Amino acid sequence: MDCPTEEALIRKALSALPAVRSLDFNLMRRVLTVVHAPDALESILRAIRDLGFTPEQAGEAAAPAGMAPEAPGPWWPLAASGAAALAAEAAHWAEAPWAVPAVLAVLAIAGCGLGTYRKGWTALRHGQMNINALMSIAVTGALVLGQWAEAAMVMVLFTLAERIEARSLDRARRAVQGLLRLAPERASVRQADGGWRDVPARDVSPGALVRVRPGERIALDGRVESGRSAVDQSPITGESLPVDKTAGDPVYAGTINGAGELQYRALAAAGDSTLARIIRAIESAQSARAPTQRFVDRFARVYTPLVVLLAVAIAVLPPLLGLGGWHDWIYKALVLLVIACPCALVISTPVSIVSGLAAAARHGVLVKGGVHLEQGRLLRWIALDKTGTVTHGRPVLTDALALDAADPARSHALAAALAARSDHPVSRAVAQGLDAGPAAPVEAFEALAGRGTRGLVDGRPHLLGNHRLIHERGLCSPDLEARLEALERQGKTVVLLADEHRALALYAVADTIKPDSAAAIQALHALGVRTAMLSGDNPHTVAAIAAQAGIDRAEGDLLPEDKLRIVGGLAVPGTAVGMVGDGINDAPALARADVGFAMGAMGTDAAIETADVALMDDDLRKIPWFIRLSRATHRILVQNIAIALGIKAVFLVLTVAGLGTLWMAVFADVGASLLVVGNGLRLLRR
Repeated sequence: MDCPTEEALIRKALSALPAVRSLDFNLMRRVLTVVHAPDALESILRAIRDLGFTPEQAGEAAAPAGMAPEAPGPWWPLAASGAAALAAEAAHWAEAPWAVPAVLAVLAIAGCGLGTYRKGWTALRHGQMNINALMSIAVTGALVLGQWAEAAMVMVLFTLAERIEARSLDRARRAVQGLLRLAPERASVRQADGGWRDVPARDVSPGALVRVRPGERIALDGRVESGRSAVDQSPITGESLPVDKTAGDPVYAGTINGAGELQYRALAAAGDSTLARIIRAIESAQSARAPTQRFVDRFARVYTPLVVLLAVAIAVLPPLLGLGGWHDWIYKALVLLVIACPCALVISTPVSIVSGLAAAARHGVLVKGGVHLEQGRLLRWIALDKTGTVTHGRPVLTDALALDAADPARSHALAAALAARSDHPVSRAVAQGLDAGPAAPVEAFEALAGRGTRGLVDGRPHLLGNHRLIHERGLCSPDLEARLEALERQGKTVVLLADEHRALALYAVADTIKPDSAAAIQALHALGVRTAMLSGDNPHTVAAIAAQAGIDRAEGDLLPEDKLRIVGGLAVPGTAVGMVGDGINDAPALARADVGFAMGAMGTDAAIETADVALMDDDLRKIPWFIRLSRATHRILVQNIAIALGIKAVFLVLTVAGLGTLWMAVFADVGASLLVVGNGLRLLRR
């Protein structure tokens, strides 16, 4: 089971069974999940066998990987059939006795076409007019009409094209299945006696100590316990450069260790790794039909019966009306049947969608369905959370100004001593930013809630606090007020060091923007997408960060429901709105947006499970890349539909005009299929 034609055949047969509740097809893994009434399994398996398939029940271990592709079989029968068909053609042109091309044609069809006849008969028995049924009718009709050589060559060409098309489709399948092979099947695990032993990765429990040697792939998600190395995370995040790893850093299954040995503590089982969740998300995404694919499926359900009725009318009505002989009109009807098969049309959309999903996954962009891949091209507004999305999410010291010109170094040392005793994020940023060496001892340390800290350093009282604390102590001056206002307007949080008599130094702390944020916003603007920053932070800070990043609109002091309201207000009919956040705190706005982008998705279940699109390495530049991919996917979808219908329309006209042949019909149908498959696979190169 590996194409929409076969899925349709199975779906129709099983849907007719009263015991079947639901069907879920995964063509990439060749897995069909059936929800059914108790004791109905045997009747379901019998119905599948009646269609010519051999069902294999997938156990728990086999289910994630899916079924192996069926071997295509040897090429020599097809080659021998081709030689026989050519010989029949030569005998026809040499005007040999009719029995010679007839025998050669039957041998050619028997050598390569019995499978097509078997599938065609099964389809006809179940009321399906698929390509195998149409081809069987056409070849049989050509034989009845005495077109021996043409019937043989048509079957050979069709079988050859089917082989080529199957190989082309396998490229899209391998692009997804290749992810399964990223994580090694075995891992070196520390044993109770202190030794190391290679065991199957699926048997390793969370908490086990695992070793990865230089150059090996990492088998499980974990956290480094010892060692230092650079790890190539491109299979998961799309990052082009290796990332340095040391004790305390996370590592991910499927990534490649560099030159150093690492020992890490497994944090998740093999089936729950980030890589496993990515694979599950891609598989569920490709099994959900995108809007264009749903349209094509509905169109094909109406189109095929109409074409069959038209072929019958062409075969019967003109001879009855005296407009020609039966032979010529039946031949035209057979040609029409082959040309009009909707195979190319039906297969054009899933190949393009799966190729787009696989290309995105290769670049660290996990798209949760074809619908989101298609909607990306409609984005005209992107709303972004501030902390952790546009900014790093942690404050750093940006300004350190000693007001005591006599001894600035001592002022910084005093500030560092007081800041080191506090666990407040702003104090920690000051302590880390000053890095004044071993902190001086602080006595009688006291945290002043909402204001700062107080303590004795070298026996003298000192304060490290905010603007309000200094103002309450009467230590502000007009000059100091002006400096504080200027820094606060830049979105910075200011703390001051003071003794009993005057302010000694001021320090500004800010959450700085990521290096790629401004470039991402610029790229979005170039694509015609406007941007808005939505944050719960104070409006001054939000406006300052938005200005640095080049964001069009900035809103501060927002609650989650406020973000939801603003995202809803950005929507315009015919366009889409995107929201970028962490997948949890911004959940209402992410749910309201047409496309929700999760930052920090790597290693977090919630982000991958709840977002429409997950950016695996927190790089905002992946959003404009996704929009460009979405637009390219839409262009290829439109091109494929135009190719499939355009080629058929041209050859339909030629057939009605008496210029079409069965040869042309095969080239029109299979040629169109190959063209749309090849065109869709171009997305894998992005």
